[in-house]
Amino acid sequence: MTKKSLLVLLGMVMALMLVLAACGGSDEPASTDEDPDVEDPAEGEGEDGDGEEAASGEPQQGGSIVLSTSGEPVTFNPLYSQDSASADVIDLVHASLLQTDEELNLIPYVAADLPEISEDGLEYTYTLNEGVLFHDGEELTAEDVKFTHDIFINPDYTGPRAGDFDTLESVEVVDEYTVKFILSEVDASFDTRSGYGILPKHILEDVPVADLEEYMEYNRNAPIGAGPFEFVEYVDGQYIELVAHEDYFEGRPNLDKLTFRVASDSNAELLMFETGDTDYMILPATEYATAETYDHGRISSTLALRYDYIGWNNDRPLFQDPKVRQALTMAIDRQLIVDEIMDGKGEVAHVPASPLSWAYPESAPEFNYDPEGAKELLAEAGWEPGADGVLEKDGERFSFEILSNDGNVVRRDIGVIVQQMLGEIGIEVEARQMEWGAFLDQINPPNYDFDAVVLAWGLATDPDPTAIWHSREIEAGLNNISYRNDRVDELADQNKKIIDQDERAAVIAEIYEEIANDQPYTFLYYPEQHVLLSNRVEGFTHHPRVNMYKVNEWYVTE
Repeated sequence: MTKKSLLVLLGMVMALMLVLAACGGSDEPASTDEDPDVEDPAEGEGEDGDGEEAASGEPQQGGSIVLSTSGEPVTFNPLYSQDSASADVIDLVHASLLQTDEELNLIPYVAADLPEISEDGLEYTYTLNEGVLFHDGEELTAEDVKFTHDIFINPDYTGPRAGDFDTLESVEVVDEYTVKFILSEVDASFDTRSGYGILPKHILEDVPVADLEEYMEYNRNAPIGAGPFEFVEYVDGQYIELVAHEDYFEGRPNLDKLTFRVASDSNAELLMFETGDTDYMILPATEYATAETYDHGRISSTLALRYDYIGWNNDRPLFQDPKVRQALTMAIDRQLIVDEIMDGKGEVAHVPASPLSWAYPESAPEFNYDPEGAKELLAEAGWEPGADGVLEKDGERFSFEILSNDGNVVRRDIGVIVQQMLGEIGIEVEARQMEWGAFLDQINPPNYDFDAVVLAWGLATDPDPTAIWHSREIEAGLNNISYRNDRVDELADQNKKIIDQDERAAVIAEIYEEIANDQPYTFLYYPEQHVLLSNRVEGFTHHPRVNMYKVNEWYVTE
């Protein structure tokens, strides 16, 4: 596909979206996407507290800000969350043992220091800060830490993170402020598993673990954590409201209130920012040039700890042959997608790791844009043009649906462009978007009801690939494309047992090589993340992975 034809196609997409918007008949935000999820305060947006700006650049106390999102959260329980819309709220409401700074170093949070690790590597002991209070005034202790992590290893746990704790044998309360994790074998990545929000035992201990994922009285209606902001209200499709936790152990946040306001898509988010109705949004590269013209805002950019991809459902007959998956990647001009859709603000990806990671490989198999080569591979796999030009094999047409979530303009455009690119080599594609919650339900266990999806992974600081790529994670974990490779399973089991980082990186590199050869995903790009901020918001620090990083330090200046 030429650059000119891509621009023409994008123009047609935007023209269609304008027509649809004009026919909508309503200015109310619809919902869905994957980023912050929102709120719609009726009065007093951006109030300035006492109205006095502190001298000498000191943070001002009081006031509120409004953030926008085009995705609605699914759960506020950190043990079950799989989407960034939920995670953004969770990170504000809950507190974890450790967290990472903007350079991706582990730092203490509820824990007073990094863990003390036994010589044999099988015991991790954490000492907690005293006086950490949940939002209801109860103190967070070692009992809450044990309660939270016992859920992960309970056979009735139904969330996607059991694989993160497959080496955890037990959790022991040493005293009120000391907790010990006992492993069954060495796990070099275990300390990075300390970032999950700690749940209040006194509220949830009587809820059976088998029922906890669906316990919406807590998960949606009244989550209680020890984070910097307290949950107030969530109105579907409209807003989420949080207020400052007055007794937050790191000090009361500067802001009085945060409101997440739900928008139908990033175009609607940008309009809300333009009119001054919001103060913050994750800015798609497609809107970067427009946002640069705003006098009342500024843009912060950083390379995100993330990659975007198209996942091929390996359980569908169409995608079971690696040659076919390689051909699909070769038929997609990813550099053109980066240049035109991402405005050049990204880098073509070839492996499931970020360039920010210490395990990023020096080299890996690459399947670059080569539509003629793609046709040859498809022919080798038995696919030949039918009467109408669409490829056929054994009487079956090469025809499938590619899904993405409503509100995400970039993914919408990728779906349309991929539809066009694959059409040029004889593959029939329908690009469709779905409401965020329904989308997640359809593509995740137990349903797995999709052909292909456009999505992204926000990566963990530890590069262990087990959770996404091990075959045991198919049934109830994050391996929703049902990828199976015995060698990957074997190496994934080995990697966490290797303490030496260089040796471990070599094993992980071999895993990446296997995955890159198999092409279970078409790895699209490593994106820059752009945040659009009102000039009235100060104290912001851009984290490559965590959207709601140090929000307790944000403040307003008017």
